[in-house]
Amino acid sequence: MSPGLKVGVTAQVEVTVTEDMCPAFDGVIVHRVYSTWSLAHHMELAARKVLAPFLEAHEEGLGTHLSVDHLAPTPVGKTVRVVAEATGVDDRRLVCTVRAFDGARLIAHGTQVQRLLPRETIRSLIERHR
Repeated sequence: MSPGLKVGVTAQVEVTVTEDMCPAFDGVIVHRVYSTWSLAHHMELAARKVLAPFLEAHEEGLGTHLSVDHLAPTPVGKTVRVVAEATGVDDRRLVCTVRAFDGARLIAHGTQVQRLLPRETIRSLIERHR
C-alpha cells in the first residue's frame, strides 16, 4: 500500500434516490424509499474510495465485513451523502466507519472492512472455488 492511508482519511458518495433504489420483491416496489441494499452498496463504494488511491499495482482490496444500521427512510428524489472514514489501518486491513445523511439527518451508520491482498492471491482464491 502506498503511504498516506491513515486513520482519519475520508471519502464520500452522493446519490439522488431513484425508483431503482427502492425495495422491490418480484418486481413490485414495496416502499418508495431508499432501500437498505442500495444503502449497503453505497457504503461499500464510499469505503472503496477511501482505499483506492493508496493501492499499488499488485494489490487489491477484498470486502470482508459490512454492518448497516438503517435508521430512517429517505424518499425518492432526496439526496443521500454517504461518508466513509478510515478508523483502523494496517498492512493487511482497512476498517471504515460509514455514515449516511439525508441533508443534516443521520439515516444510517455502519462499519466496512476490506482486506488487502496481492491480486494474484485473489485470482488463485477465485480459481480454487470455481
